[in-house]
Amino acid sequence: MAIERSPSLRLRRLAAELRRARERQNLTGSQAAKALQWSAGKLSKIEKTETKRISGGDLDKMMDLYEVNEPRMREAMHALAKDAKVRGWWSKYKDVFGDRALPDFEAEASVIRTFTTQTIPGLLQTPGYAEAIFQGGRYVSPDEVRRRVEFRMARREILTRFRPVQLRAVIDEAALRRQIGDATTMREQLDHLLYMAQLPNIDIQVLPFSAGAHAALAAPFTILEFTEPLDTPVVYVGTVTDALFIEETDDVSQYCATFGDVQGSALSTALSAGFVREVVATQESNH
Repeated sequence: MAIERSPSLRLRRLAAELRRARERQNLTGSQAAKALQWSAGKLSKIEKTETKRISGGDLDKMMDLYEVNEPRMREAMHALAKDAKVRGWWSKYKDVFGDRALPDFEAEASVIRTFTTQTIPGLLQTPGYAEAIFQGGRYVSPDEVRRRVEFRMARREILTRFRPVQLRAVIDEAALRRQIGDATTMREQLDHLLYMAQLPNIDIQVLPFSAGAHAALAAPFTILEFTEPLDTPVVYVGTVTDALFIEETDDVSQYCATFGDVQGSALSTALSAGFVREVVATQESNH
């Protein structure tokens, strides 16, 4: 699987380049908007990536004002604007995830750090386990369950493609002991976890109950980092009704520090594998 281009990242990168170009001309946002004969809101939405697309005409106006005259740079900015309009493979599952998709950022992530409490991380789930999760809440039609599972399984390809993402997962003990589906489903899931833990790009750590209170008791979260310096890290927090993407530098730094604390409280990768095997053995003896 070739590495997909992320429209959201391209838009963020273009917005960052335009903001830097404006600042190099010592223009405030309101000054630039006035010179462009735009509302301040229009420019603000472009710089904050609240506008999904930037027209070629608007882009040229901004580059002319900001004196971005180097042909290669102008060409590169137009290429970013064009890529920002491309639809990723996940767009066909918009009915499943809504307007903003985690795979949009996963597609180009170089490192993903995730902490989960009640379930195994989505990227490490088996089809049977994922299906049991989607069947566990309110009634969902079989067709919708199938599409959700299909979508989740498609996301996993970033772990095994050429130049795969580096995944650092800390999993609370509760996720290992909570039986999702029947005993066979759970055994297959834990076996899959042990298999994936052997891959060189994946580190899996267990946070045991014995660790007691820790820095991330509030909620599970995922941090996505990217190779390109302009693509600053993003934090994803799933909620009951929506997906929350956090991009403010101070907030992201706090999540990074929290993940570091949780990782420090967790077992090592080797001890974690032994812990998972013990859980498997316990579950087998109980059945």
